[in-house]
Amino acid sequence: MTRPTWQPDVLGEHFEALTLDMADDDEGPVVATLVRYSPPTREPFRPARAVLYLHGWNDYFFQTALADYWHAQGAAFYSLDLRKYGRSLRPHQTPNYVDDLAAYDEELDAAAAQIHTELGHHARVMVMGHSLGGLVAVLWAQRHPNEVSGLVLNAPWLELTGSSIMRAMSMPLVHSLARTQPKVPLITADPGFYARTLLVRHGGEWEYDEAWRPMPFFPVRPGWLQAVLTGHAAVARGLSLPCPVLMAASTTSLILPRWREEMRQADTVLDVDLLARRAVLSGTGRHRGADPGRHPRPDPVGTARARGLLRAGHPVDDRLRLGLIRTGRGRTGRPGRRASVRTGCPRATPARRPAARATR
Repeated sequence: MTRPTWQPDVLGEHFEALTLDMADDDEGPVVATLVRYSPPTREPFRPARAVLYLHGWNDYFFQTALADYWHAQGAAFYSLDLRKYGRSLRPHQTPNYVDDLAAYDEELDAAAAQIHTELGHHARVMVMGHSLGGLVAVLWAQRHPNEVSGLVLNAPWLELTGSSIMRAMSMPLVHSLARTQPKVPLITADPGFYARTLLVRHGGEWEYDEAWRPMPFFPVRPGWLQAVLTGHAAVARGLSLPCPVLMAASTTSLILPRWREEMRQADTVLDVDLLARRAVLSGTGRHRGADPGRHPRPDPVGTARARGLLRAGHPVDDRLRLGLIRTGRGRTGRPGRRASVRTGCPRATPARRPAARATR
């Protein structure tokens, strides 16, 4: 079988994509896609540090400013489009669907192996995960403690919005449907508020491929939802992550049935207070909150700690195993501005052209 090679990516210059073949599932062939950022440098060098970014649900990687930032810090930047998302979605597949989050171990293992092949066995890999990607990241790190030097969780979906009581009440129904009709679309309401804060035509700052990140979102299905709730339950029981963890979140949530302009400055999807409580369960030690205020500051808490995770393998403050960073701007899952601010980047400059779709 021909070994896959890096190909030009849909994001354009200096971005490349590598198709990773996975084991077939009940729908047929499965792939994941590793994206790397490799702009030219004055002198050839091989970074000793890498950042691997994991997108959230109903999403894919397109935040080019994030790659620019970490490259400027001397780190190799990679991103992984998980199976059935974005670049990895194929016509015969149910978009975004898995019935066990552990299925993602296969592509994460393959991505880590590829990174070490390119950078060497001793290269440190810090994983950044947004929303569902944050949940996937902590569960993978728990099962593979030697693969990750640090975690940056950007508004990670560590619990069902509401509470663990809501999760416990919904589990029996979800389990029943997952056994009998795992892929039947559930009736859900998507008012489109999150997309309204993102898309240029709605007053947001971004343009992206809406076939890969549609509004309304891809259908929620019982089998997938059961997998997510099982992941939430694992976090609620407590994890023992050996690496340092930085969790970033907005200062406030605003989850309402009607649009309000203040939603541009809040998390409109997740309960940030609940995220903070769940993040404490992802590691041991003290935690600290910091609120840089309404507008992000260029280098107070978030930048130093994210750099510390990457460079030293531990936070700048060695006494901290877990950093909780609150910011005064909107949902951290928002591409670019919020994601970059939470991980120490200056405010990202959004791309003003949509990324073309790859051939599926």
